[in-house]
Amino acid sequence: MDKDVIRKRLLKTRSRMCASDVEVKSGRIVESILSLKQWINAQEVLLYWPIKNEVDVRPLLEAAWDSGKKLFMPCCRTDEPGLMDFGVVRAEHDLLGGSFGIKEPCRSRCEFPDAVSPDIVIVPGVGYDSHGYRIGFGGGYYDRFLARPQKDFFLSVGVCYSFQLVEGFPVEPWDQAVSLVCTEKELIWQN
Repeated sequence: MDKDVIRKRLLKTRSRMCASDVEVKSGRIVESILSLKQWINAQEVLLYWPIKNEVDVRPLLEAAWDSGKKLFMPCCRTDEPGLMDFGVVRAEHDLLGGSFGIKEPCRSRCEFPDAVSPDIVIVPGVGYDSHGYRIGFGGGYYDRFLARPQKDFFLSVGVCYSFQLVEGFPVEPWDQAVSLVCTEKELIWQN
């Protein structure tokens, strides 16, 4: 099945979610992530700011700050579509409205290191399959990041609601799978 068709269907379903469903299902996903030994042991984490009923991972931001983890968040490059820089965010006031209506690290307030090697990366998606491949918005931002050579292993966790688990979409050579898909109902580890 065509990715664009699946993307439109999943986004339509996600847009119809009520606030309480988003809160309850996101809460279950956040609880699962907080219980992962990789989260507990992580020194550096990479998170995103949710929009349009994406899994609300904002409690993970608070948990990272409270436990002294270094928190990175993406910032899209306006002059280079598909590429992101990563800023160290120490509090919510370090975030400003950015690309696609997503809060991003303020370039004048946040440190943007040349190399970023988080221990755990939380990856949003419009859809995922059971092998960890994702359907995003089509810009390839996370695929490019996940494909970068890394000095150390990190755990990549794709988060979505259970209705966003789909099979049968084409996987392109540049698509990068995550290590773990986490829904409100299950954890799907990749071998």
